[in-house]
Amino acid sequence: MSAFSLQLTDDQRTVRDWVHAFAADVLRPAAAEWDEREETPWPILQEAAKAGLYSLDFFSTQAFDPTGLGIPLAMEELFWGDAGLGLAITGTTLAAAGVVANGTPDQVATWAPQMFGTPDDVKVAAFCSSEPDAGSDVSAMRTRATHDDTTGEWILNGVKTWATNGGIAHIHVVVATVDPALGARGQASFVVPPATPGLTQGQKFKKHGIRASHTAEVVLDNVRIPGDCLLGGKDKLDERLARAREGTRSGRTNAAMATFESSRPAVGAQAVGIARAAYEYALDYAKTREQFGRPIIDNQAVAFTLADMRTRIDAARLLVWRASWMAATGQPFDAAEGSMSKLYAGETAKWVTTNAMQILGGNGFTRDYPVERMHRDSAVYTIFEGTSEIQRLVIARTISGTPIR
Repeated sequence: MSAFSLQLTDDQRTVRDWVHAFAADVLRPAAAEWDEREETPWPILQEAAKAGLYSLDFFSTQAFDPTGLGIPLAMEELFWGDAGLGLAITGTTLAAAGVVANGTPDQVATWAPQMFGTPDDVKVAAFCSSEPDAGSDVSAMRTRATHDDTTGEWILNGVKTWATNGGIAHIHVVVATVDPALGARGQASFVVPPATPGLTQGQKFKKHGIRASHTAEVVLDNVRIPGDCLLGGKDKLDERLARAREGTRSGRTNAAMATFESSRPAVGAQAVGIARAAYEYALDYAKTREQFGRPIIDNQAVAFTLADMRTRIDAARLLVWRASWMAATGQPFDAAEGSMSKLYAGETAKWVTTNAMQILGGNGFTRDYPVERMHRDSAVYTIFEGTSEIQRLVIARTISGTPIR
């Protein structure tokens, strides 16, 4: 048995450094422009695709890293470059995770490659779960999926919101209710193929941060899809619904939660990348900015803040790495370690970017300096993919064994 080590392998360091170079050379110079434009950065996506970074092959290779660190290492470096552009590049992976978590091997092989397209014809995908009245409370989902026994098709009706790439996606993965009486256990995931009639983009949101990433409503109006677009297949769904109606647990979480469980440590890694970028900028600034005849880092208040920033970032990264390793090696999240990593990393990103702005003073409040954008981008990390309050609820329920509300 080998000794415990946190040392990265040569392959991991190579990938990390390659992604870091792309983030430094391509994302950072373009970040301010696309933040102002608030548009999907198709040229950046194409450049990432041609480099081999925006591809199913790259993300699946990192996902199969036996240590679990492939995805968090890549995510941290991308989001160190810029969060809005990073999310434009990685947004498709949430839909891919939805297919992998809930689909059959044939469905994964059919739909996952189509989500990314090719370097010459880049595509994106969208995962559609949240609704106007069902965000944290997934059991309140109103989007309905009904089966047409005559044609074997499924018919989807409803409105999804906060969908990354919603409406512009080549492939949409939609979580819908099949049996409303069963709440969250009566839901399933469906693939909506390209150009399916009845699916349209609703409102596109003008956001506080991550503005290079497209976020919109998705309207489903009698959307008919083939029967094999039900992820997992109808036989498995019927069996699962039957067990739920009998009151027995299937041993499996619902469709939306299966996706979020697998993605939370990766989202935590994104937050670590933002925090690290802000910390590094503030550190360099504090070394060169002079007040009262000396660099401001000579002041204990500034130096201690930077010390706390670095400590929190390292702690957040270790929580992310632990959760990622546990997921990859099949360790049970007995204390909701996945939620811990996302909770702490998200709150660390907000705290670090706030203090980075404070260290820069008035300059930190202007768009001439990147920490202002980093601060805006960090705000969503205590909100999406489970708010901080929901993460605490998950952790509390897990460690207490009680249905805390």
